[in-house]
Amino acid sequence: MLDAEGLWDKGTGDLTGKPRIPLFETVVGLSNAMDLVNPGLVDHHKRVAYIALSIGAEMGLSYGEQTNLLWAGLLHDSGAISLKERRGVSASTQLNPEKHARLGYLLFKDFKPFSEVATLIRYHRTPWNEGAGAEANGNGVPTGSHILHLADRVAVLLRDQKKVLYQAEGVTKEIATQSRDLFVPEIVQVFESLAAKEYFWLDATSPAIGSILERRSVSVIVELDMTQLIDLAKLFCQVIDFRSRFTSTHSSGVATTAEKLFALVGCSETEAAMMRAAGYLHDLGKLAVPLDILEKPAGLTTEEFKIMKTHPFHTYRILETIDNLHTINEWASLHHERLDGSGYPFHYRSDAITLGARIMSAADHFAAMTENRPYRPGMPASRVLQIMQEEVEARCLDPDIVSALARHSDEVNEVRVAGQTAAYAEYQELSRQFDAIC
Repeated sequence: MLDAEGLWDKGTGDLTGKPRIPLFETVVGLSNAMDLVNPGLVDHHKRVAYIALSIGAEMGLSYGEQTNLLWAGLLHDSGAISLKERRGVSASTQLNPEKHARLGYLLFKDFKPFSEVATLIRYHRTPWNEGAGAEANGNGVPTGSHILHLADRVAVLLRDQKKVLYQAEGVTKEIATQSRDLFVPEIVQVFESLAAKEYFWLDATSPAIGSILERRSVSVIVELDMTQLIDLAKLFCQVIDFRSRFTSTHSSGVATTAEKLFALVGCSETEAAMMRAAGYLHDLGKLAVPLDILEKPAGLTTEEFKIMKTHPFHTYRILETIDNLHTINEWASLHHERLDGSGYPFHYRSDAITLGARIMSAADHFAAMTENRPYRPGMPASRVLQIMQEEVEARCLDPDIVSALARHSDEVNEVRVAGQTAAYAEYQELSRQFDAIC
């Protein structure tokens, strides 16, 4: 049984209370995760957030409006989660320039802290069109969406970050030529006043832009109960899993399997719920893995497997920036560690691997082998247990956990199937809504 003490960091919460999650760090963590999809666009979200926030402040928008601009900037391309779309973000034209904005809205609209942010994202590709862009589909377009639109375009036009001051005049002129057509003239004027100041460009392209944004924001602490924490984890999970129909249910299968296993070994209901959240987050780092590897209908080459092995490291680094998720991060990120030290990426051994991480490892094994994959159908649970027992004998998996799984394999498998069935239904519904608005 795990000790309750320390499951929430820094004494800011307890197992019967609410975790205190800093929203700025959470949004930056998700933004950093999305940056993994295309390394060529690292910090794009932060640059857009900085430019949009600067324009909003110059316009005298309220603190709340500025804060929503900051968060929306950090998440604005969340809908561009397939590799093909992500590569097209910097193109001057797109087949459907509003497509990823609409998907981003669908991803965030039902998570209460992001509901207003979702609306800004929904319309951030709406052109002004001589004033016609004040509305879209009968709905008013927020000023923040038009600010994001301009900020996004400015960030895209900055080709060489090291020579930003040489580009500033050209970027400013190009934005001015699109006033009234793409952008609101009043917002263009505010941008032009900022563009005359060197610090604006140097901050926007600074390697320390994350710290700059943090100093300009007031850290918002959101107290979430366990249900809301799981909802937040599922939100991250959707961003991961919507990229590919082959991975659309994996994290959910691991989450429900791990939660059940945790309960079977005698842990509390709250601890098991934390494990479920960790399961939703465990493959966050797979955003760094190209889709052609994730969906490869055959075994991976040595080179491809080395790329795949990076994902738990990226999960760890993304989640470690969020206060009060230390334990959940540990359980999520160490799911490929092995008791004999042969795992990755940290090569921890035996006692260095906590019970939660051992359970996550077993849950990931079980879910991965029983579910269908692009290169093979799912295996029967009986065969999976045989393979896992071999892993126990090789000192890779925890024998007590595998024994508990074997004793309750039918029950655990039913939970996994139910979790993945529900996740696939959610995936299909999100796809249906996406198709309906596109």
